[in-house]
Amino acid sequence: MSWLDDHPEILNLRCGAADLNGQARGKRMPRRFAEKLEKDGTRFPLSAINLDIWGEDIDDSPLVFETGDADGLLLPTERGYVPMPWLRAPSAILPLWAFHDDGTPFSGDPRHALARVLKRYKEHGLTPVAATEMEFYLVDDSGKEIQQPKSPRSGKRRAGAEILSLRALDAFDEFFNELYEACEIMNIPAEAAISEGGIGQFEVNLEHVPDALKAADDAWLFKMLVRGLARNHGMAASFMAKPYDDYAGNGLHTHFSVLDKDGNNIFANDTFEGTPLLQNAIAGCLAGIPDLALIFAPHGNSYERLVPGAHAPTSICWAYDNRTATVRVPGGSFGARRIEHRLAGGDVNPYLFLAAVLGSALVGIEDGMTPPAPITGNAYDQKLPQVPSTWNDAIDKFEQSTLARRIFDPQLVDNLVRTKRQEMQYFAEMTPEEQLDHYLDLV
Repeated sequence: MSWLDDHPEILNLRCGAADLNGQARGKRMPRRFAEKLEKDGTRFPLSAINLDIWGEDIDDSPLVFETGDADGLLLPTERGYVPMPWLRAPSAILPLWAFHDDGTPFSGDPRHALARVLKRYKEHGLTPVAATEMEFYLVDDSGKEIQQPKSPRSGKRRAGAEILSLRALDAFDEFFNELYEACEIMNIPAEAAISEGGIGQFEVNLEHVPDALKAADDAWLFKMLVRGLARNHGMAASFMAKPYDDYAGNGLHTHFSVLDKDGNNIFANDTFEGTPLLQNAIAGCLAGIPDLALIFAPHGNSYERLVPGAHAPTSICWAYDNRTATVRVPGGSFGARRIEHRLAGGDVNPYLFLAAVLGSALVGIEDGMTPPAPITGNAYDQKLPQVPSTWNDAIDKFEQSTLARRIFDPQLVDNLVRTKRQEMQYFAEMTPEEQLDHYLDLV
């Protein structure tokens, strides 16, 4: 029985997959094609999973002319239909992922990249439990410069940032009411919302789930939802890493722990320090940062966020309950020990992001890595190894990395490098105003 049988109100469908930039690529179709779509999937060129951020083919991609721009088979994921409550006509999207005709996964698909990492965890009898923290700005982009939208209640604009301000949340109460209602309908486990450190900036936390594919799906769908709802309210929602020069950028942090086959948290042993496996995972995360920085900061604007003293970590270090470190072990119950990875911007592809974080942690566990001592105090004031500070450096490190190929299929590594080199070339030719206009509500 199809989900649609219980939802006769749905008039039309979308089906789509995430490309390497996390953009949804797919089709719109009438409801009458649902049965065929559910059973047989659909087809479109595999090169569509490897477009640049503006939707253009990659000039030297082997997926285009070298293979005759061959089709792949796009099949429904286990997520099934998801309502799209920001659209006026009742609609639903069926998330897809890409396969070859012989049934093997297309290794350039970012969702398959995460599934590949989770398969390795399963082989060890382990299950990651992951949550994401989604930061975004609400902006008025109707003029020449972006600014905070007027409050629907007072008609005024906030004069500045208001960290943890209930007043700031209440000013956009109607938007947040619709957002939480939509999350319920879409089975996105939204928790607390807070006002953040930037003007018009907010954060919504998504719950921990023992299925990292669902956590990534939730983050991907959440970004789609927030952008759509904001437009309905006469605003734009931006997950861009650094939309304002003078305010904090948007991050996308993840908290994760790992369960053994008996459901025990392998990071916890009722001590402050946690288990040796916690230390191994931390070491793996730190080892992965320079090589995988391209995943955590995938766009030209991403590096505007990664500057010292701007609430984004720039040093490769870890600490207990210290937000200036890239890898943080939060406080609280020793029995709930977990890792927070704080480097990524809001502009990341959630599938590649979780694959990179969980994959590097698993490498640390598999290799029995040992981290340096945890830092104390302000990481910005200490002489520590630094995160790559330019897009070009991050691309080079990713391309040359053996660690990246241990986590990701070599084809995906090659595809992403080609994509980012093309984007870097186009980005350099744009004015700052054009860059902002293109990235504001796209990434």
